[in-house]
Amino acid sequence: MINNDLRTWIEISKGAVKHNIAQIRSILAPKTALWAVVKSNAYGHGIFTIPRLFDKYGVDGFCVDTLIEGVKLRESGIKKPILVLGLTLPNLYELAIENDIQITISNFDILKLYTKSKHKPKFHIKLDTGMHRQGFYIDDVSKVIKNLSPLTFHLKQKFVGLYTHFASAKDINYPTYTEKQFNEYQEIVSLFKKAGFKKFIQHVSATGGTLINKKYHLDMVRCGIALYGLFPSKELEIQIPKLSFKPVLSWKTLIGEIKKVKKGDYIGYDLVERITHNSDIAILPIGYWHGFPRSLSQIGSVLINGTRCKILGRVSMDMVAIDIGKAHCKFGDLATIIGASNKEKITAQEIASLANQSYYELLTRLNPLIERVIV
Repeated sequence: MINNDLRTWIEISKGAVKHNIAQIRSILAPKTALWAVVKSNAYGHGIFTIPRLFDKYGVDGFCVDTLIEGVKLRESGIKKPILVLGLTLPNLYELAIENDIQITISNFDILKLYTKSKHKPKFHIKLDTGMHRQGFYIDDVSKVIKNLSPLTFHLKQKFVGLYTHFASAKDINYPTYTEKQFNEYQEIVSLFKKAGFKKFIQHVSATGGTLINKKYHLDMVRCGIALYGLFPSKELEIQIPKLSFKPVLSWKTLIGEIKKVKKGDYIGYDLVERITHNSDIAILPIGYWHGFPRSLSQIGSVLINGTRCKILGRVSMDMVAIDIGKAHCKFGDLATIIGASNKEKITAQEIASLANQSYYELLTRLNPLIERVIV
C-alpha cells in the first residue's frame, strides 16, 4: 500500500554493507588498508548515501573518479583519505588542497602542468602495466623520476602513492596476465626506491585482485563491486565459496494504474505486442529514464507480491506495462524491480543478462535523482 510520497525509490541495506565489509576484512592482513571505490555515484547506489555507511562500518579511505565527487564526500562529513582515480585538471588543484584530496598523475602532459603549478596537491602515480588505458609505461619511468627529482624535499612528500590496475583479474585459473602486470609493477617500485623515493603507498588491486591472491593486497586494496554485494565475475563466485556477499541495493516502485485489456488489444508504442487473451495489466511509473533498460521490452519482468509479471510492449521513458493476470494486486501495491518479494527474487545479474549489459553498467545507469533510502 501507499505509505509515502515516493513513486519509486532505491533501498540501501546497511546490514548488507556491514556484512560485505566484514567479508573483505576477513581476507586482509591488519596492515592492509581497505579503500572503498565510490565513483560513478557509488556504482549507482548514491554518493550522498552509501559512503557514510562505508565510513561508519570501517573502510579506511575512498576512491572517486572526479575531484567534484571527492568534494561532495567532504561536504557530507567524510574525513578519511580520498583519491581521485580519473583526470584532475590544474585549475582544480587548489580545491584539491583545500579539501585534502589526493589526485592521480598518469601522463606527461599532466605531470608537466603539475610541476609548474603553484598549487600542488598530494598525488599518486598511475602505471600502465598492461591495461593500456591510463598510466605511464615502464619505459617512461626514468623520465618520470627525472621530472620529480628536481622538486624540493617538501614537494617530494606530495608523492604519496604508486599504483596500477589489473586488466583481467577475474579467474583464479588464469593468472598469467595478472602475474605479468604484478611483476612489472614490482620492477617499477624498485626503480622508484633506487631513485630515493622510499615512502609511498603501493596498491594494485580492485575487487578481483583482492579476491584472487593475498600477495596482491600490498599496502591497500581498492574495492568496489564486492562492497556493493556482487562478485566481479561468475568464475570467482564459484571459485571462492568461503566468501559471500549480500546485494546492498533493491529497487522498488508502486502500481500506478490497473486496467483490463481484451484479446487482440495492442500494448504501448508501435503496436509491437498484441494481447492473446483477456487479462489485467498494471502501469508502473518507471521507464528507461529511470535506468530500466529499454531492451527489456517484452522480455523483462518485475515482482508483485512474489509473482513474476511480464513486461508488455515497449518500455517507455517513464512508464512500463506489466501483465498481472496471475498476480493478486491492487492500485498502490509494491512492485520489486531489483530485489526479493516473498520467495522470489530478481537480481541485477539477471536483468543485466537479459538486457545484454554488464551489471556494472546496469547499476551505474540507475538515475541519480531516484531517492536512495537506507533500510
